[in-house]
Amino acid sequence: MHLLIDNSNTRTKFALSHRGQLSAWRAVIPTVDLSAEALSSALEEQTFSHATICSVVPHAADLLEKFLKVPVHRISHRSELPIAIDYPNPEQIGADRLANAAASTAKYGCPTIVIDFGTAVTFDVISTESAYLGGAIAPGTAALRDYLHRRTALLPAIQLEEPASSIGKSTEEAMQVGAVIGYRGLIRGILTEMQTELGGTPHIIATGGDATLISSGLSEIQTIDPDLTLHGIRLIGQMNHQIEKTNVV
Repeated sequence: MHLLIDNSNTRTKFALSHRGQLSAWRAVIPTVDLSAEALSSALEEQTFSHATICSVVPHAADLLEKFLKVPVHRISHRSELPIAIDYPNPEQIGADRLANAAASTAKYGCPTIVIDFGTAVTFDVISTESAYLGGAIAPGTAALRDYLHRRTALLPAIQLEEPASSIGKSTEEAMQVGAVIGYRGLIRGILTEMQTELGGTPHIIATGGDATLISSGLSEIQTIDPDLTLHGIRLIGQMNHQIEKTNVV
């Protein structure tokens, strides 16, 4: 069993993989609540021989690696990867973006564009030659949703949902229009520019917490894959744990 850990700014997700397949078991801990006690509770009934950490929170990754008593690989640009990197400063590429690029290429071919709707929304572009080219980063939907409530006296907090109309009939509906329909405009605008510059017809994949809601109004997005990052962690982990074992021998 291979433990996969997707450690983002908001949540830390755990999954298991066996013989190249993700198991049904999942666990989630809010990243702010990560501790030895929380990890013991989440993992106490699971057995695994090695682990792969995909982290964008260095101190949390340190805690995870210290807690685990098995061989651990932390994904970075130094990992053995199933893709090339065509990027001036590869150390700046987040581990989650490398995982998404690896998984999208393996599952859907290339060229591809991956949109990950997380704390930030990230776009990652992989060329026809299976090379990571770069991408874009924009505020996530939660940032847009919460900003007006925090910075104004009268606008309420809202939950994201599909607006009934593009003309809001209440303050809440008007905010939904801005947060959902307006956000789709941001996504579409970035995609249009990327596709023009990349050329060809890339396969466009969405993942992350708000992927289903936002993608439902974007015909440009062909695939929603909620487990894309976990698949990428699995692929990169398999490659690097095998290398480590070979080096030991």
